[in-house]
Amino acid sequence: MKTVKALARVGHAMAAGLRALGARTIAMIATALAVVLAVIVTGIVLSRHDSRPPVPATQARHYTDIEACLLTDRQGIDGSPAATVWRGMQDASLRTHTRVSYSSVTGEQSTANARPFLDAMLQRSCEVVLAVGGVEVKAVQETTGRHPNVGFVLVGSGSDSGSADKTGTNVSWVPVDDGLRAAVTAAVERAVDAQR
Repeated sequence: MKTVKALARVGHAMAAGLRALGARTIAMIATALAVVLAVIVTGIVLSRHDSRPPVPATQARHYTDIEACLLTDRQGIDGSPAATVWRGMQDASLRTHTRVSYSSVTGEQSTANARPFLDAMLQRSCEVVLAVGGVEVKAVQETTGRHPNVGFVLVGSGSDSGSADKTGTNVSWVPVDDGLRAAVTAAVERAVDAQR
């Protein structure tokens, strides 16, 4: 009972003291208490330890300045043997850090129509150009002599087109057989090494 009376006296004294302070002082004290409380809560939140494992840093792939480009028929890399050639190019890209891309000849499937697609590749500085498909290979064959600094990889046999003798030293042929993917990878790697 004495404790209750003592607490009541303390409460009356505090109330009398607060009345004597004035509204402005009480507002300042309340603001200060709010700031102290906010700092305490922020400290508690920031000090909590997250039990989740850290997210590993992403590994960005660094490419060289060399790009290998594939010219295909309208089926693109979905057609055969272009899909296998594309996988071989990707294998070579992993080993040489060469960027790879492809372009499909749309519209009429003729050598004349394939030339603008090939020219676009050469203008954007494809240092290694691959071609798969009859008209695409023929279009590239007609261009190789004008671009001695570009490495060309033609898929097929040089005798198929009857113009294997028109190709220069910057041209290699890859036959369409069971080892096509590995042969393309090796040919691209050789062409990239020649560009360095």
